[in-house]
Amino acid sequence: MITEQPFENIELEDFALKPFSQIRYKWLLITAGTKNSFNSMTACWGGLGHLWDDHHVCFVFVRPSRYTYEFLEESVNFTIQFFDQKYQEKLRYLGTNSGRDKNKIDDVGFTQLLTRTDSVYFKEADTVFDCRKIYYQDVDPDKFLDPSIGQWYEDNYPEEGYHRMYVGSIQDLLVKKA
Repeated sequence: MITEQPFENIELEDFALKPFSQIRYKWLLITAGTKNSFNSMTACWGGLGHLWDDHHVCFVFVRPSRYTYEFLEESVNFTIQFFDQKYQEKLRYLGTNSGRDKNKIDDVGFTQLLTRTDSVYFKEADTVFDCRKIYYQDVDPDKFLDPSIGQWYEDNYPEEGYHRMYVGSIQDLLVKKA
């Protein structure tokens, strides 16, 4: 059991991140559920920003075929986490194996922690955004203005359907203590 808190809560305005390279190349980990029943998946689609006057937000995209989708649907909160490059292979494993079939977190050896809202995150992360769901929208192929986007779906697992976008209001930002 971890008794010392390895993270500190910081103000969003004081945080610097290179989201384009971080999300696309180093990825993020989405985790939803409760301390006793949760799932995590690696993603490289998403973003951070400001929305609806007073919400600092993150947005992530998850297909209904993913096990994490079920947890996102049932949960009020979720976390997105960023990790040091040394965890890249573990993140790849978490993104290519299903939690329906195995305990992926035990397999990679991550240590579970809880945010103040009881959202699950991991001690090995560098940065954690604790988010409350405030909106979702299903990707609608009839609204693709660039036809190449539809081709992406046709070429990449078309049987898995289109993504759902979740927008989360960021409740806390936790950064590993130096």
